[in-house]
Amino acid sequence: MNRVRVSRQVAEFLSALAPEPRKRLRRSLHLLEKDQGDIKSLEGGLSGYQRLRSGSYRVILRRTLSEGHALIDCVFAEKRALVYELFAQVLHGSRKL
Repeated sequence: MNRVRVSRQVAEFLSALAPEPRKRLRRSLHLLEKDQGDIKSLEGGLSGYQRLRSGSYRVILRRTLSEGHALIDCVFAEKRALVYELFAQVLHGSRKL
C-alpha cells in the first residue's frame, strides 16, 4: 500500500471546493493508496510527474521511496484547464505554492 501526502496547496484547494466535488476528489486521493485511479505520466517540462484525473480536476503528483515504502506526494491541484500552465509556473519559480 502506498502512503499519500498532500501539499498545503492541495489541502487548501480541496477545502475551497463545494461539498460534492470535494468528496469525489478526496475519494480519488484515497484510491492512490491502492495504486488505483486515472493516473498518467506527464511529458516535456513536467516529466517525472504524474497527474490524477478526477472529473474536471487534476492533481499533480510525484512518486518516491521513503524508508523502503512507496510515497506519493500530491503537490498541486487545480481545474483541468489551468493546472499544467500554473504548475509549470510554480516549477520555474514565477509562482509560489
